[in-house]
Parts: sequence; structure tokens; C-alpha cells
Amino acid sequence: MTARSPFLREPAAADPAIDTVTSTRGVTVTRFAQTRRGRVAAGAAWARRGIRSVVGAVVRARDWVRDTVSPAGLVLVAVAVAGAAAGVAFGWFEAWVVAVMAASLLLACVPFLLGAHDYRVRLDLDRDRVVAGSEIRGTLDLVNRGSRVSMPSVVDIPVGRGLVEAHIPLLRGGAHHEERLVIAAQRRGVIDVGPMTVSRGDPLRVLRREMRWPEVQRVHVHPVTVALPPSSAGLVRDLEGAPSTDLVDADLSFHAVRQYVPGDSQRHVHWKSTARTGRLMVRQYEESRHARIAVLLDLDLDGYSSDDEFEVAVSAAASLGVQGVREGRDVLVGVSSELDTADRGAVQAMRSLQTATPRSLLDGVAALHGASASGAGARVIRLESVATLVAQSFGDLSIAFLVTGSHVPLERLRRAAISLPQGIAVVAVRCDPEAEPRARRSRELIVLTLGRLDDLAQMLARGAAR
Repeated sequence: MTARSPFLREPAAADPAIDTVTSTRGVTVTRFAQTRRGRVAAGAAWARRGIRSVVGAVVRARDWVRDTVSPAGLVLVAVAVAGAAAGVAFGWFEAWVVAVMAASLLLACVPFLLGAHDYRVRLDLDRDRVVAGSEIRGTLDLVNRGSRVSMPSVVDIPVGRGLVEAHIPLLRGGAHHEERLVIAAQRRGVIDVGPMTVSRGDPLRVLRREMRWPEVQRVHVHPVTVALPPSSAGLVRDLEGAPSTDLVDADLSFHAVRQYVPGDSQRHVHWKSTARTGRLMVRQYEESRHARIAVLLDLDLDGYSSDDEFEVAVSAAASLGVQGVREGRDVLVGVSSELDTADRGAVQAMRSLQTATPRSLLDGVAALHGASASGAGARVIRLESVATLVAQSFGDLSIAFLVTGSHVPLERLRRAAISLPQGIAVVAVRCDPEAEPRARRSRELIVLTLGRLDDLAQMLARGAAR
């Protein structure tokens, strides 16, 4: 009979209650395996753990120094270390004096960091959508929720690429401070307000302590727009309801009768012609035009003489689109899509902005950015390419506006007009602040030259009358 191994155990008696129960919870099964590891392998593993611990501590210390010690503080630390080293190496009394003074300044700044922030910070903006050139007013409310006195601090509020500072005085426990802020929204764009940072430090700005609130509020700065006359006048009036050369089976403008073909509706049967010819005849109509408006904005900055000229073009396109949306018409506002580096020269893409409401359209226009369409750094496509893509995807248009700058020659505008579907009216709006407003007709399109944005309404009416 063999000896019984000390590692073997008799199986435990089965519990009937356990055998009849099925668990629906997840379980984790762990097995410990016996392995043989030499002293060298164990020492290497211990060394790796030690190195990882040291590296982690160094990284945490580096982050703490970077967040707490300012560049001036780093200079003081360097002066203290260098002075002490020079005093030990050369026995210079002056070096010891410099080192002691630098260390004393550092120690004097430490008490300003003691204590923890216990603030409740809230920033309320009066509006989240404004027009370029206006102001946004906000209220910063900061409450000391702790029972101890909080030292003076500074609230840094990033506003786009800028920074707004609000100075918070010493606050007792439960006290609050309210600060009025004014944010200038001079140019069109999308401004992110936040995240806010409360920093506290010494008067010399050697040491600092920060606490961040991740909340970010977004403000849309809409372009300046002008009110345009309703579509009952001008170009759109001439198109609305006018018969076209396309023939359809049901509309308002009667064209002729033709012989019945299977599938025609019986309600369109022309009984007099049927009785006269002895064959079943049906009515045929000319399709009435409806003002399906397309506004194509050129984002190629090479076509504009300045940033201000580009902003005038953006405002003109926004005014045309908003007027069409307010009248309940089908409006397409098309621009070039931003191209990736790998797609330059190989891919052409355009996108249409949301036109469900004037607000959604203006939000989309506020986020537009111009770029170059030529060279190795091309990020957008030209207006002619946008017109070609629109013609391929949106063929049921009746009028198209091409909004561009003064550096785009007339020949390029003609190519863009030819790229659009046949039979639609094409109006090119060229923005040139140095030119007199005028309207020019050609076989392919009407060219309106704007000196100012306010000229757009009058130029639309004049362009249709001439």
C-alpha cells in the first residue's frame, strides 16, 4: 500500500442544498499554481517593481513641480542650489547668503498654499448666441463652502484663444463673491468659454495651486445679416410659378393633349379630344417653377483680398439663406468640405449646412473657416468644383447664388454657372469693398458686385429689372 500524500484531501461532503441551487451570478475561479523560481528571477522581478515605483514617483513629482512651481520659483530653486554648492566647494560667504535668501523666499511663499479649495463656482452667460460686434455679459458666482477662511485667489476663464481673469478676495466660511464679466464678440466664430481654473498663490507668483472645473459653455457668434425683400419681388418673383420647358402629367399650366398610355391617371383624360379623335387622350402640363434656392459660398481665401472681404461674403450668403428659410422655401447652403492631408488632389467633397431654422443655419455659418485651395497646403476645393458636386446631387434647383470675392475672374464664375443644371438662373455675388455696386448680365449668369453688405437688397432687385 502506497503512502498517502500530505497534499491530498478527502473531498468534502456534498451539501444537498447546494446541489439543487443554480447560481445566476458571475463567479471568478482562481487557481494557484506551484512554480519554481530561482533567486535570480525573484531578484529581477523585485528590481523591476522597484524601478517602476521610482519612475512613478519621479513622474508624480515632476507633475507636481510643473503645476505648483512657476518659472520664477524654478529660478529661485536653481539659485539656492547653485549658491549652496558654490559655498561648499569654494567657501564663499556671499554664495551662502544668496542661497539662504533664495531659500527664505521659497519658504515664505509656502504658507499661501496651505489649506484646500472648497469653492462652488458658477458662470452664467446671458446669451449663447450673439451677432458679431456685440458683447456677452456674464456673472461669476463663487461660494466658499468650507468653514475656514479662504485666501485670495484668481479665476482664469479661457474665452476662445483669450483669457479673462477674475480676482477673488479673502472669503470667510459660507461667504460668496459675485463678479460681473463682459466678453467681447467682435468677430464671427464659435467661442468656448471654459474650463475655469481657480489658482491661489503668493504675491510674488513663485508658487501656485490650481483647481479646475471641466464645464465648457459654447457661444455661437453669428455673422451680421441684412433683411432682404420678400421673394415676391426681384429674381425669385420671376421664377416662382413660371412654367418651364419640362412636361409633366399634373400641374397648373396646360400644354397639350397626347394619346393615353397604360399607367396614366383617368382623371387627366380629356374627353372632348377623346370624342373627336376616337382615341383616349390625356392632358399634358408644363412644370411650374418653384424657388428651390442654392447658396454656394466660396471658402477659398485666394479669391478674397482681405479677411474683411471674406466676412462680407459670409454675411451675404447667410442673408440669402436666412431669407429663404424664413419664407419656408427649400434652401441649400453648400460649401467645400475640409480636406484631409491624404485626400488632397484625389478627393473633392462638399457639405450642406442645416437649414431647418434660421438659427441652425447661422450656427453652421458661424463655424465656417476659409482656407487655400491651391498648392500643397490646399484644404478646400474651388467654387467650380462645389457647383459640379451640387449639380450631381441636387438637380431640382431653380436659382443658385455663387458668393465669392473680388479676386475670382469672370471666366471661373462662368465655368461654375455652366456646371450647374441647365435651365436654372445663376446669380454671382462678388464682394469688393473698393468697387461701386453694379449689376452685369451675361448669357450664363448675372453678376452682382457689392461694395457693402447693405447693397445686397437693392442689387437683387436691380439685377432682375435689367
